[in-house]
Amino acid sequence: MSRPFVRQPVVLALLLQAAFADAAPRQDAAGDLAGMPLESLMDVTVVTSASRFAQRISDAPSAVSVLTSQDVREHGWRTLAEALASLPGLYVSDDRNYTYLGARGFQRPGDYNGRFLLLIDGARVNDSVYDQASIGTEGLLDMDLVERIEYVPGPGAAVYGSNTVFGVISVTTKSGSALAGPRAALAAGSKGERRGRASWGYHAQDGTDVLLSVSGFTRDGGDLYAAEFDTPEQNHGIAAGLDYDRSRSAFVKAARGPLSFSAGHVTRVKGIPTASFGAVFNLPNHTRDGQSFASVGYSAPLSEDLSLSARLEWGRMDYLGIGTYPDEAGTPRINVDGAHGAWHGANATATYTGLAGHRLLAGVEVQRNTRRDQYNFNRDPYEPAMDDRRADSRAGIFVEDEAHLAQDLILNAGVRYDRDSTTGGRVNPRVALIWHAGPKDTLKLIHGTAYRSPNAYELYYNVGAYAVVNPELRAEEIATSELVWERRPDAYSKLTVAAFHYRIDGLITETLRPDGILMFDNTEHASADGIELSGERLFAGGTRVRGSYTYQRAADEKDEWLVNSPRHLLKLNATWALPGDALRLGTEGQCTSRRRTENAVTGGFCTWNVTLGPASRNGKLDWSVSLYNAAGRRYGDPAGPAFVQEAIPREGRTVLVKLGHAF
Repeated sequence: MSRPFVRQPVVLALLLQAAFADAAPRQDAAGDLAGMPLESLMDVTVVTSASRFAQRISDAPSAVSVLTSQDVREHGWRTLAEALASLPGLYVSDDRNYTYLGARGFQRPGDYNGRFLLLIDGARVNDSVYDQASIGTEGLLDMDLVERIEYVPGPGAAVYGSNTVFGVISVTTKSGSALAGPRAALAAGSKGERRGRASWGYHAQDGTDVLLSVSGFTRDGGDLYAAEFDTPEQNHGIAAGLDYDRSRSAFVKAARGPLSFSAGHVTRVKGIPTASFGAVFNLPNHTRDGQSFASVGYSAPLSEDLSLSARLEWGRMDYLGIGTYPDEAGTPRINVDGAHGAWHGANATATYTGLAGHRLLAGVEVQRNTRRDQYNFNRDPYEPAMDDRRADSRAGIFVEDEAHLAQDLILNAGVRYDRDSTTGGRVNPRVALIWHAGPKDTLKLIHGTAYRSPNAYELYYNVGAYAVVNPELRAEEIATSELVWERRPDAYSKLTVAAFHYRIDGLITETLRPDGILMFDNTEHASADGIELSGERLFAGGTRVRGSYTYQRAADEKDEWLVNSPRHLLKLNATWALPGDALRLGTEGQCTSRRRTENAVTGGFCTWNVTLGPASRNGKLDWSVSLYNAAGRRYGDPAGPAFVQEAIPREGRTVLVKLGHAF
C-alpha cells in the first residue's frame, strides 16, 4: 500500500547516528542541563512496576522504559497508544473501531490487548469480558492528566498474574499540586476534530491533594474507500461519513497521608466504516463503549524494616454494537451485540528489608468478576441469538526476593501461584541475575513465564451462524528468556541492547472454520527471536534525542511468518529549542517494515509527526500545533478474519491546534 520499507529509514538512521555523535555535553551547558528532567536517562531513575516496589531502573528485572508528561506534551500524543508506539519493540494497529498493541513481533488482528496488563494509579483496569486494555480513544484517561508511563516488557505473571504475557503498562496520573488551580484547554483540527478539557487541582498544607477533570472529544471523520466493496450497489466502495468518533470522560484523584483514591469514567461512540463481521457496507453501524474504575489505596511503613501497601478496586464496562447484517435468507436485519462486565478485588503486599542483603516481598490478590455477560439479538422483529450470563473468581499469592549476592551482583527471584474458576491453577516464576559490571555497565539475564486465561468472549460467545464455542479452549502460556546490556556513558546518556527469545504454547487464536464460522482455538505454538537497540541522549541547550531499532522474527509451529508481524521497527524522537529559545519543536519518526496479512503482504512505511509549542510552560497561556503523518503516507494495518479487506487504511495527514489556560 506504500513504498517498500528499505527505501525510507535512511534519514532516520542518519539522524540517529548524528544525535549520538557528541560524546559529552559542553562544560558551559551545565546550567542548561541542570534545569532539564533527566528522569528517563539517569541510572537513579526509580521504577515501581517491575517488582511492585521502588527500585533503581538498573536494578529492575526488565528493560523498563519510562515516559513523562513532558514527553506527552512535546510530542502532542493524544492517546496512550500514540505514546506507547514510541517505545522499543512496540507497534500499534487500528481497525477503525479499536486500537491494538503489538510487542516483539506479535499482535493478532482482533485481539483486545489482553496480553498486556494495564494499571492506572496501581489499579488493574483490564475488563472482565474481553480482558481489554483500552489504549485508544476508548481509553479512560485524557493524556493531559498523565504524569508518567512505565512499560515493563516481558512476562510479569510472577508478581501480577494473568494478562502479563508481553508486559505491564503502568500509568501514573498527575497530582492536584501539579495543576494548582483551575485549568482549561481547547483543541481543533482536521476532519472536524474538537477537544476540550476542564480541570482543577488543589493541594493543602496538611497534605490533602485533589484533582478533578472532565474531557470531551469529537471527530467527524472522513469518507473511507474499500476496493473490496467497489460496486454501484455499495456506493462504489465509499463509506460516507461513517468514521466518526465521540467520547466523554471524567477523572477524580485524591490523597492524604497514606490513603489515595482514583476514579475514572469514559463513554465513547464510534462509527464503523469497514463492514466488519459481515455487516452490510455503507450503513450506520457503530459501537458504544463505557468503562469505569475506582480504587482506594493505602501505603505506609509499619516499622523501620516493614512496609505495607493495600488496594481495593472496582470496575465496570458496557459494550453495545449495532449493525445491519444479512440473515440466512439474505435480508438485511439490524443486529444488537452487547456485553456487561463488573468486577471488584483487593490486593496487599508487604515489603521487608530487615534481612541483610535482601528485600523480600509477599503479596496476595483476589478478584471477583460479578458480571461477564454477553448478549445478541435481531431487531424488528426481536429474535434472540444469545443471552449468556457468567461470573467467576481468581486469586493469587506471590513472593519475591531481591538478593544482593555481592556489591555488584543481584539475584531477583519471584514466583506466583494463581487459580481461577475457569482454567484452574498454575505457577509462574521469574528469575533475573543482574550484574553491575562497572560504574557505566549493567548486564541482566532474565527468564520468566506468564499465562493468559481465555476471556469470556473467547470462551462463551456463541451466535450459531457466525461464531461457536470451543469447549476444549484452554489457557495459553509463554516462556521468555532475555539478555539485556545497559550502558550509561555519563549522566545524560543511556544505551540499551536487549536480545530475546519467547515461545507461546496453546496460543489462543480466532480462526475461520471451513464452513465460514468463527471459533477460538489453541494453535500449537508460536515463537520469536529478536534484538532491540535503543539510546537516549540529552544535549547542551536542552535538546533531547531518543531512538531505537528492533529486529524480530516471529513464526508459528510451521515456521511460517506470523500475521501482522513486522521484522523491522525503527524509531526516532527528538525535541529541541528553536533559535531565540522561545519555541520548542518535537519530532517523531517511525518506520515499520512490511507485514503479512491473511492472504497477502502490506508494504512498509515511515511516518513523521511534528509538534511546535512554547519553550517555557510556566505562564498561564499554553499552546501547541501538531502535524501527524506530516508526509501524508498511505498505509494500512493487516485485518483479521472478521474483515473482507486485507488491510485497513490508517489516517493520512492531519493537524491539531491546541490552546490551554491556567486561571
